[in-house]
Amino acid sequence: MFIDEVVITVKAGNGGDGSAAFRREKFVQFGGPDGGDGGKGGDIVFLADSNINTLIDFKFKKLFKAQNGENGQKKQMYGKKGEDLIIKVPVGTQVRDFASGKLILDLNKKGEKRVLLKGGRGGYGNVHFKSSVRKTPKIAEKGGEGAEIKVKLELKLLADIALVGYPSVGKSSFINKVSAANSKVGSYHFTTLEPKLGVVRLEEGKSFVIADIPGLIEGAHEGVGLGDKFLKHIERCKLIYHIVDVAEIEGRDCIEDFEKINNELRKFSEKLAGKKQIVIANKMDLLWDMEKFEKFKNYLAKRGIEVFPISVILDEGLKEVLYKSYEMLASIEREPLEEENDISSVLKELKIVKEDFEITRDDNGIINVGGRIVDDVLAKYVIGMDDESLVNFLHIMRNLGMEEALIDFGVEDGDTVKIADVEFEYFE
Repeated sequence: MFIDEVVITVKAGNGGDGSAAFRREKFVQFGGPDGGDGGKGGDIVFLADSNINTLIDFKFKKLFKAQNGENGQKKQMYGKKGEDLIIKVPVGTQVRDFASGKLILDLNKKGEKRVLLKGGRGGYGNVHFKSSVRKTPKIAEKGGEGAEIKVKLELKLLADIALVGYPSVGKSSFINKVSAANSKVGSYHFTTLEPKLGVVRLEEGKSFVIADIPGLIEGAHEGVGLGDKFLKHIERCKLIYHIVDVAEIEGRDCIEDFEKINNELRKFSEKLAGKKQIVIANKMDLLWDMEKFEKFKNYLAKRGIEVFPISVILDEGLKEVLYKSYEMLASIEREPLEEENDISSVLKELKIVKEDFEITRDDNGIINVGGRIVDDVLAKYVIGMDDESLVNFLHIMRNLGMEEALIDFGVEDGDTVKIADVEFEYFE
């Protein structure tokens, strides 16, 4: 099954907490701080693997989490770093923020390895908080939380040349003949139900990749037929083979077919419509009236377009097309589809912005203190419930402006203030 779009959630590992341990040492109060740092959380890493050609592995598993870092230990032992999670995807996969649609990673090179999310930093142990004033700190730092984001993976095949044209014009037969691809071939429409890649080897050191795209029909850009689902796979290609049934076996006019397909490309993307095309007139062996071909040839000549007559069945004209396209490919640079967005800016946009301090009074008259600064401090420090730890915590909050915020709110002597599930009485 060919799967080219999936939505998954990825989360980097959390950093381990620092330790607030003390060593046993004679004549030293509490033995002195001895807590080690927590380990860094694992990263989320994407790897472009040429052995994978579909996103089917993501069809059922939707959550990918890197390993958390281990907590610090006594004797200043560091916690173990969390293992990175390497997510293998096909070459040509784009990673987008699901909420905004912004491109974050474009993995278009074989073996390319990119970090999407970095794991949370390990928290400092209490040995870092020792000072001339505070010789026995009972406070340690919490590990940083690993970022989490929902992303959309989109596969856009990385081929040099894409085959386009109406159904049953001979695209599958063409790619089977010139490469080792094995597309189904039938006398009915939409024989090709999914894109196929084929490698064309002309001679030693000369090769290129062709993508067989399911047949386009009028209205494909709006969802008619199968074309709109696969038009995006053409975007990466340098060149387009536009195959036309010049014998008009299906009863359609080849000039109209040519214009309608180009119109669909244009409506999907002007950039796509501007790609160079090699027009191939197939089924010349079934053409009894050469005037049809001459009419088509002259029509394109007026537009400065060369047409190559071929017969896939009789293997006629194929070599000329292949060598001509190889020559053209050498002079065409593969353009980036769009610029990547920095993941840090995307994550900032996804965060809910809080006030520094959010202070309210409940029905019992208790003043509750929350907000961004409170959350940041609680997320950063491992705080014990003993008196010294609570005093340290309140001292930190006071230095960060909590007292001024309470005064602006209208706190009075004797008011009960609640912060982080701890209640205390306020005095100036």
